[in-house]
Amino acid sequence: MKKAKEVEGRKCPKCGAEDSQINAGFQQSGSQRCLCRHCNYKYNLKPKGKGYPEEVRIIAMREYYSGVSGRGVGKTHNMSKGNVYNWIKKTGNGMDKSEDGIHEF
Repeated sequence: MKKAKEVEGRKCPKCGAEDSQINAGFQQSGSQRCLCRHCNYKYNLKPKGKGYPEEVRIIAMREYYSGVSGRGVGKTHNMSKGNVYNWIKKTGNGMDKSEDGIHEF
């Protein structure tokens, strides 16, 4: 049986213990998981952010309001059309269509 590797310099976010922190595999996204042997709490060392950057959202919404379908915007940016529709629902009238383009308020 393989022995768990104990790594120094890690601190449990729940109990604050610095000893008995071991590697506990990887997330699907590739970030390292750790396990605290004191409180049996699993945590990520460097969790990856969720979602798309704000610039991508603005570009996608500009394309949508310029006449491209939600499905078309999703295909060009390699994302789900549901993301585009959810952003539109959240902003509501946050973006205004005008003659010289779309401006964000």
